[in-house]
Amino acid sequence: MDKQAHVIGLGKSGIAAARLLAQQGWQVVLSDRTTTPLLADAVPALQAEGIKVQLGHSFSSHDEAALVVVSPGVPWDIPPLVEARASGKEVIGEAEFAWRTLRDRPWVGITGTNGKTTVTALTAAIFQAAGLQAPACGNIGEAIGELALNSISPDWVIAELSSYQIEAAATLAPKISLWTTFTPDHLARHKTLENYFRIKAKLLHQSEQVVLNGDDPYLRTHAADLFPQPYWTSAKGREAIAPLPPLVYIEAGWVKINDTPIVAADALNMVGEHNQQNLLLAVAAAHLAGLEPAAIARGVETFPGVPHRLARVATWQGIDFINDSKATNYDAAAVGLRAIAPPAILIAGGEAKDGDDADWLQEIQAKAATVLLIGKAAAQFATRLDAIGFSEYEIVETMERAVQRSRELAPQLAAKTVLLSPACASFDQYPNFEVRGDHFRDLCQVT
Repeated sequence: MDKQAHVIGLGKSGIAAARLLAQQGWQVVLSDRTTTPLLADAVPALQAEGIKVQLGHSFSSHDEAALVVVSPGVPWDIPPLVEARASGKEVIGEAEFAWRTLRDRPWVGITGTNGKTTVTALTAAIFQAAGLQAPACGNIGEAIGELALNSISPDWVIAELSSYQIEAAATLAPKISLWTTFTPDHLARHKTLENYFRIKAKLLHQSEQVVLNGDDPYLRTHAADLFPQPYWTSAKGREAIAPLPPLVYIEAGWVKINDTPIVAADALNMVGEHNQQNLLLAVAAAHLAGLEPAAIARGVETFPGVPHRLARVATWQGIDFINDSKATNYDAAAVGLRAIAPPAILIAGGEAKDGDDADWLQEIQAKAATVLLIGKAAAQFATRLDAIGFSEYEIVETMERAVQRSRELAPQLAAKTVLLSPACASFDQYPNFEVRGDHFRDLCQVT
């Protein structure tokens, strides 16, 4: 009997998994519960490769498939998947399937609540500056399965891994894993903070070498005894993490690893103290992989930054317009506010997430001259601002109106910055944060 597999989700990850399965001789069904998914134009090519595509289809445990591969956006505990596992079907995530194909390659796995994308992109840039084939993949760049489809195998897999991907990856075991930060997020899916933490920690338990952010209070308190001989990082100097060797830290303007200077701390052309921590994590990964300091410095110095994360997209009358669309939760948005020059006009809103907004609200009080609110969360955010006595806000609903209004207000308020940092998902008005950020950029560049 032919091997039969069912892939759920017609996105980048699902398409890569379906094509990889077909390449390995499986009979593949690729389904999506929507009738017009974002990548529907890929259907003819997939069908030409012998992959059966079912749009408007909800997976059932009765579907004929020995193997079920789940895209990251599909909750791991929905009844059809629970029933499929109970009936003896193998159910795995697309990252797990890619791992099974690429496990002969060394992996760097990057996880955490915030900072993952910057660390992943910077790590890949450093490895590439050393002459290695090391593309960024996972939640950034290519789907991991796409690397397995390429004719040239990577020297390293540099993978940004979300809790959704880790949850569905039972055997994925990177050579090096980095944990950037830990704060409440995705609780609607993972239910409790403890469960969310446990899922993240699983990746590092399965890794050969572990690097932890020593400036993150939750990790310092809850992860110190979980892993044998982790590397700890601190942008605050050696003494901040002195009881926790081995150490990666900034001292006298240099990134040092156990007293050895590796690269100048100002070599990274990105604003914000949080990016010093991101630099430390990426340098630690490169060091553990055996890269020379000169190659590490070259990669850091030439790194262009991450799209949609504190990216300057326009300057108008001396006012910087900053695209931080990737700030999809309160903590990331608070980091964005800390990184920019006040007084600022903040554009926030979208589809709200659960989480603690206290630090974000505090940063608004410190940095924002006014807040322009868009999307479904506008009324909710207005209520929260009222509760802290911050009345300088307007509900403008759309990005077009927000950018227009910011141009009107900025000269009056002597604003130095207009910052799009939504603290929200994008799905109420946009298919993803990239499209939201692109729209903001395009609007800002209209004179």
